[in-house]
Amino acid sequence: MKSKLLIGKLKTLINTTIQRSKMAWRSKGKDNPELISQLELNGVIKNPIVKAAMLATDRKYYCPHNPYTDAPQTIGHSVTISAPHMHAYALDLLLDKLHSECKVLDVGSGSGYLTACFARAITSKEGANNALVVGIEHQPELVEKGIDNISKDDGSLLDSGKVLIVEGDGRLGYLKEAPYDAIHVGATSPTIPAALLDQLKNGGRMVCPIGPEDGNQYLEQFDKDFEGVIHQKRLYGVRYVPLTDLRRS
Repeated sequence: MKSKLLIGKLKTLINTTIQRSKMAWRSKGKDNPELISQLELNGVIKNPIVKAAMLATDRKYYCPHNPYTDAPQTIGHSVTISAPHMHAYALDLLLDKLHSECKVLDVGSGSGYLTACFARAITSKEGANNALVVGIEHQPELVEKGIDNISKDDGSLLDSGKVLIVEGDGRLGYLKEAPYDAIHVGATSPTIPAALLDQLKNGGRMVCPIGPEDGNQYLEQFDKDFEGVIHQKRLYGVRYVPLTDLRRS
């Protein structure tokens, strides 16, 4: 019986991976609404809140090259912005933890795109809110770029205090605003980042790629129950840049 269950789970995982690979990477549009429409049509975006957040956050402000193509793109400083389908998955995975008083930490915020999407997802879900989304980035040039991008998109996200972009080592989190209901890590860590789990609120969730830069990486989901116990779940294979400091150490 156990072997049958294991085989069934394995088949489900394989089918899910195949389906994801088929549906992702197809989407492309002449503008942001068309890209989002294609992502929805291809089964990537399934939740109306995720759709609303991504519709409201035009990638042209955050991605200087091919903003409406579902593929990673360079944003300078040897950094890329993830493909739109990965942002959609991240929003969907953490949506349950977004509420009117929540705090979200976006590690490796880069251009600021997903950080802005989190803030808009909270507003779309809750309406008026006192939530805070913190984007942390270790490259000072990208901190400035992230702030500038969000200002051009909608400066009220920063002026209202709903979004905060800070410079720092994302592996250490941002203790000043901890604990967090949701943590997203946009780079792979060879080991589970303990400091980030420490800053995760009881009842919170973190999604983080785990694995070496040149080896197998998997997006992992970490749920901390209300007793503080961590439950880890492997989601699917991914490919991310390493979570490092400026010395790449």
